[in-house]
Amino acid sequence: MNNHLDKEVYESLAEFRYQLKKFLHFSDLEARKVGITPQQHQLLLAIKGYPGRDYVTPRELGERLFITHHACVGLIDRCEQQNLVTRKRNPNDGRSVLIYVTEKGEEFLEKLSEIHLNEIKRIHVFHDVFDL
Repeated sequence: MNNHLDKEVYESLAEFRYQLKKFLHFSDLEARKVGITPQQHQLLLAIKGYPGRDYVTPRELGERLFITHHACVGLIDRCEQQNLVTRKRNPNDGRSVLIYVTEKGEEFLEKLSEIHLNEIKRIHVFHDVFDL
């Protein structure tokens, strides 16, 4: 069973990876330009983009951001100090909290999301690499 992939497949995968890295670099720079860290931007997006609701638990955030619970709580703390997010008691479980994006956080997120959508349209990452 010696099925080799065509050179074009490797080129497409390499180009896709390059474009992803390039986009992530762009994203990090844009977050810093508006005055927040890339991690804060990712946290805001993970909350606002969570399927079916506009809040998350710290555990869900850690899972979405691929960071430990301890690191996630620290990031939430820093975001809360800058009024980007707020914690509210979980009405279904008094031992846990729910994390929401504040109005200030939403302003940052909306601005960055518009910038990111324009960049995605500009580079056509998925269309060019895989002929979608």
